[in-house]
Amino acid sequence: MPRTSMGIRIAARQIFYWTCRDSSFVFSLPHARIHHLPCLRFGARGLCSSSDHFQSNQRRHEPPPWTAKPVTELSPRSLVVMGFTDSQAEEIYQCVCSIRGEGAARHALSTLTALFVLGLNSSSVVKVLNKCPELCSVKEVQLQQRISNLRKLGLLEGSLQRVVVHYPKILTVPVKSVKNVVLFLKEKCLFTTQQVTDILRDSPAVVLEDKNQLEYKFQYVYFRMGVKQTDMVKCKMFRFTLDELRCRHLFLERRGLYQTPDKKGQTTIINPKLASILDVDQDTFVTSVARASSEEYDVFQKLVAREWKEEGLQGKIEADSDAEEDEEEEEEEEIGGRNGYRKTKKK
Repeated sequence: MPRTSMGIRIAARQIFYWTCRDSSFVFSLPHARIHHLPCLRFGARGLCSSSDHFQSNQRRHEPPPWTAKPVTELSPRSLVVMGFTDSQAEEIYQCVCSIRGEGAARHALSTLTALFVLGLNSSSVVKVLNKCPELCSVKEVQLQQRISNLRKLGLLEGSLQRVVVHYPKILTVPVKSVKNVVLFLKEKCLFTTQQVTDILRDSPAVVLEDKNQLEYKFQYVYFRMGVKQTDMVKCKMFRFTLDELRCRHLFLERRGLYQTPDKKGQTTIINPKLASILDVDQDTFVTSVARASSEEYDVFQKLVAREWKEEGLQGKIEADSDAEEDEEEEEEEEIGGRNGYRKTKKK
């Protein structure tokens, strides 16, 4: 009997060796899957049956649940899975579907993921997409580059999220365009790096403003009103249009309440601060700063608008007349050149 038991053990070892030699890939599996290996029972009961071995192999080749194909198509159901409520999911789905082109549907999920990673909650994400649906058309790589660039420009956590929620269109602007605006503010307007960061935080729409208008606005406030960069940033000047700024300034000036500083920066009256002119609502400006009535300011706005319109037409007429004169001079020179050539040829 001992010999029989020893023979069974030797036979089992040999079979186990052959099995391992022909199925070496089994041992390359992770340790978590080792329990699927067919067991070898020694003793009187012998080895496992071939059916057990087949079932074990079948289980081994089944894909694990975490390797299932992820959801790649946009649908209300996939949005609910991401964390939106049913109403939010439907709202986002309709918003994306309203955008023309295949890019929106293709990049929408990556855009939503990037906004969640940025730290926005579902309500903020819905608000962002309602303000700027075209954000769904931005590629994932571009979106990440633009967010990274804003961080490099000094918009840290908290400020960056508020800027994106307030003005999500900033993420549709190429990195190169944003850098050009930053360079313009530093070199042409002489703002410091920190001041530029403050401008981007408080007035992000500046990245899409026409540079000629931007430069004229800065020069008007700097030279015409005598205001320095620190006060411009403090009152969030770039939030206001050039017309709003000029209208309030001219109203004060014509009422004798504002004076352009001389070369030494001095005035005979005390000018109100730029913040008290711009960073207040219209009623407060009219009654407290300009000490006038709403009717007076309304009439003044209409008169100034008419003046600007006439100036614009006059400027256009002058530009057109200058262009015509240049064309006539060029024609005369061209004709004179031809006549001179003919005379020379006759000689």
